[in-house]
Amino acid sequence: MKGWLPLAGIGLLAGLAGVSLMLAGRHAQTPAIEAGPIDASPAAIHAAQFRDGEGATRSLGQFAGKVVVVNFWATWCTPCREEMPGFVKLQSRWQGRGVQFVGIAHDEADKVAAFGRELGVNYPLWLGDAGVMDLSRRLGNRLGVLPHTVLLDGQGRVIESRIGVFAEAALESRLEAITGK
Repeated sequence: MKGWLPLAGIGLLAGLAGVSLMLAGRHAQTPAIEAGPIDASPAAIHAAQFRDGEGATRSLGQFAGKVVVVNFWATWCTPCREEMPGFVKLQSRWQGRGVQFVGIAHDEADKVAAFGRELGVNYPLWLGDAGVMDLSRRLGNRLGVLPHTVLLDGQGRVIESRIGVFAEAALESRLEAITGK
């Protein structure tokens, strides 16, 4: 009879650990980190250079006049994978209304391309060097965590900087408020 007591204790501890991990995972999906101050001018934001999947140089300035949703992400980032299908849907709904999504990663080109194909991403996925995370920090991501989403107005001014998952419904509501559409 005494032999089952240690096993029951171990089972109880394992169950508590599982519940703790589940709750921690749910909490991690909530944007709990406030974005910091912005330290980049609209001109600097528009001039920052990246590479597209073919290696051509690109910049956010090519979308001047549009509201731009800039998403800093990585292929290894689970919350990034969680929010991107919503971004795909929003890009489809908003592309004709002056909104452009752009994903920017400091990652390997082949991994980014495979990730984009797997999720059916319908907006540009650009690459950059270590300067990607520097720009993300200058746009309010003081801790350098992912995902980080920045909303820019047509002149390249930061409207909002959000760290963590940006839920589809919340982002759509923000786009409606920004564009009046």
